[in-house]
Amino acid sequence: MDTLSFIKEKKLVSIARRVPVEKIVDAAFAVNEGGICCLEITFDQSSQNCISDTVKSIQMVKKALGNKMSIGAGTTVTIEQAKAAFDAGADFILAPDTNPLVIAEVKKLGMISVPGAMTPTEIQNAWNCGADIVKVFPAGFLGLDYLKAVRGPISNVPLMAVGGVDENNVAGFLKAGYCSCGIGSNIMKNSLINEGKFDELSELAKKFVKAAAGSN
Repeated sequence: MDTLSFIKEKKLVSIARRVPVEKIVDAAFAVNEGGICCLEITFDQSSQNCISDTVKSIQMVKKALGNKMSIGAGTTVTIEQAKAAFDAGADFILAPDTNPLVIAEVKKLGMISVPGAMTPTEIQNAWNCGADIVKVFPAGFLGLDYLKAVRGPISNVPLMAVGGVDENNVAGFLKAGYCSCGIGSNIMKNSLINEGKFDELSELAKKFVKAAAGSN
């Protein structure tokens, strides 16, 4: 699987944050049934089991879904976490910030790097450090007009819109030239997951896939 091309083709990345290990496979199956093929499983920096839980979740989803989904490790802020994600079988690494050391390690390991940035300077710095895609965060709160303005002069850098992406603006981000969008709690609702309402997760995923198709 060419991970970079896969992300750009599928466009939508569902973000699983603080999803219990024992429920992650069911949640992944649910959003995949809804048409989403890229999943970000985040490191919970506030947890004592930060690395072990994420590693186990990545391993379980990779084993259960195989090539049906490309799996990223999110909120990766240290080299140790990047290495752990690689060992677990992650395909790409995402972060809320731009850390040149982490980016260098991710590229050394042969994975796709998606660091976070906000300003034009930060975006360009991330790209110059070796990013494959730069995550503009928090995109939804910055607003589409800001993102369109940024996209004008920085047209060579593949950008992913993350933070506040919903059914109403996802097509707008993609039409503005963003190669992909990351969606967190607007799909991966922990309340639904904890109640075992995976059919509803699938329906949310379907709505986003349909909305994103409006950008074509």
